[in-house]
Amino acid sequence: MARIICLVLGYALGLVQTGYIVGKVKGIDIRNYGSKNAGTTNVLRTMGKKYGVMVLLGDALKCIVAVLLVKLLFQKSYPDIIILLTLYASAGVILGHNFPFYMKFKGGKGIAATLGMALSYLFLIDDGWIVPVAGFGLFLIIFFTTNYVSLGSVVGYISLYISIIVMGELGKYNFPPESNRVLLTEYYIIMGALTVMAIYRHKDNIKRLISGTERKTYLRSKPEIDVSKQERTSDK
Repeated sequence: MARIICLVLGYALGLVQTGYIVGKVKGIDIRNYGSKNAGTTNVLRTMGKKYGVMVLLGDALKCIVAVLLVKLLFQKSYPDIIILLTLYASAGVILGHNFPFYMKFKGGKGIAATLGMALSYLFLIDDGWIVPVAGFGLFLIIFFTTNYVSLGSVVGYISLYISIIVMGELGKYNFPPESNRVLLTEYYIIMGALTVMAIYRHKDNIKRLISGTERKTYLRSKPEIDVSKQERTSDK
């Protein structure tokens, strides 16, 4: 029952679509521009760096909040599996972000929300810094080397999954000895499902990468629309 509660709690927080909200505040529906996606990359390209950073932080924060709420609610009653319950909450956030029911289940791709999940390991386990560094450190290296967000996202996600398995095999999750292997298997399956989903959400990007037609993203590029002009138009 606790697992379901954590998943639902996470999904509810994942419904806070930062990209959509930021766009609406500035007088646009971000889903009508660029890749039609409500995530960080499309906001970055369409509205500019400032708004891209806002969306990145907002989507990452909702996952961190979900993890903290689960710790607050279940730390005393389920101390032996609290790390597993936080993963259920994180999975819920990513599902809510990717498939918001009020937006016809068309949200983002969950990368920024996953960043929040990775950062939460900093206060969940010993040596937790390894998890975000393994995943998003590699993402940054690939992005700044190739300027492909999609390639960095896919490779970074796989690296994140591997780091989570390594930490589990090192005993960092502190599961009870008698059920350690069963709980670790459950943990790996959930994270594996999230990894497969992330790769699948990037299937079109992968096809374009293979064909050499994938679009590059440059932080120095000007936004595709003038947000201030769009905002003035919407006020008329």
